[in-house]
Amino acid sequence: MTARVILLNKPYGVLSQFTDKGTEGSSRPTLSAYVDEKGFYPAGRLDRDSEGLLVLTDHGPLQARIAHPKYKRPKTYLVQVEGTPDAAALEALRKGVELKDGLTKPAEVDQIDTPETLWPRDPPVRFRKTVPDAWLRITIREGRNRQVRRMTAHVGLPTLRLIRASVGDWELAGLQPGAWRWSTENGR
Repeated sequence: MTARVILLNKPYGVLSQFTDKGTEGSSRPTLSAYVDEKGFYPAGRLDRDSEGLLVLTDHGPLQARIAHPKYKRPKTYLVQVEGTPDAAALEALRKGVELKDGLTKPAEVDQIDTPETLWPRDPPVRFRKTVPDAWLRITIREGRNRQVRRMTAHVGLPTLRLIRASVGDWELAGLQPGAWRWSTENGR
């Protein structure tokens, strides 16, 4: 069977699953509001309060190769943080930081200009005149629960907005929130 791959720009507030298994009467938005293809499952997760690229596939072995940390598939995030990063904070993120569940692997981290092609978030990120913010591009090769948020908080830069821009060779490139497109197994 040939693997089929869908690249979705998961909007903020949407669960990375097709049904809401939360409390009875819950009506949180799920992937089913955006993808009506049958037999597809997310390869990895993206928290409800995060946005961006979610890879879905109908092929179990490919799903495992995408999601399992042993394959070290890079995941790149655009991260808006509260505060102004200094050299020490950036270097700590690059070397790895000690979280409650252990030392993170080294990350690729760069401070970047505000991305020009981003869509406005709904609801908007809180804005405070007296507190600066900055944008980072962070690439990790593991996938702990809320890892990027915990890493930035550890160095005194709480995450305000987190957008996954790529997973391996797959890129968000041009997809608006809620939109998806077909791709191939190798990301082309």
